[in-house]
Amino acid sequence: MLAGALALSALNAPAAQAADTGITVSDIVINKGKPIVVGTSKEVEPSLTFTITLPAGYSTDDPFAYDANPFLYRGDIAKAADTGENYIGPGGYTCYEQSAKKASCEGSLYIDPHPSQEHVDSNSDATKWKVGVSLTLFKADGSLKAQELETRSTTVRLKRAAKVTVNASPEPVTKGKKITVTGKLTRANWETKKYGGYGGRTVELQFRETGTTAFKTVKKVTTSSTGALSTTVTAATDGTWRWVYRGNDTTGAATSGGDHVDVR
Repeated sequence: MLAGALALSALNAPAAQAADTGITVSDIVINKGKPIVVGTSKEVEPSLTFTITLPAGYSTDDPFAYDANPFLYRGDIAKAADTGENYIGPGGYTCYEQSAKKASCEGSLYIDPHPSQEHVDSNSDATKWKVGVSLTLFKADGSLKAQELETRSTTVRLKRAAKVTVNASPEPVTKGKKITVTGKLTRANWETKKYGGYGGRTVELQFRETGTTAFKTVKKVTTSSTGALSTTVTAATDGTWRWVYRGNDTTGAATSGGDHVDVR
């Protein structure tokens, strides 16, 4: 049975109050436990699942009598929830009744890197974010009964998106001659809302021989200060070249498209 469906913004989160609602929120899983990667313009909606257990006198048959909203925050939880700064809330979720007191919920968080938003407006936001929950109970007449904020020990890491390009030449090439493979590694700058060169990073050059399905790493190359990649290899057989960056604590992984070279 459908227990509730909500679409929320940062301003829906309550200010910190000490009143215990008696609502229990458990089993919170965000983005299937994986880091969240955000670019410079595209909205991101990481998956969100959790379970709600209600206090005495409340039933999942009346989803408008309570709110329970997991969210991400940095710094002070009360300030984040009250102002929307360093706060990432749910874009919407739906709850399904498991019993009169319990519901399982699924939906997503909502992250918009647009300059008008404050979700990711500093490169320092590429770090671990804390998990919080805002809880609200309403009286039968719709007025507020109790409201609180709870913290969780779990964290979720946000990462800046990366991109990498590839070009292999000459095409075609004579067997035994040199192929030059170039490219560029860039990553999202959340302050300028543009992608900039990412220097000093180790990137793998991979090759897949025509007729096979697996890419194999041929060598590792370090990007220049501008993020440029360049290396040479000996042409042996037809196949496709690509660059693979594995990412790090602040930056997501990236794989280029493939550039096929015909060896004659």
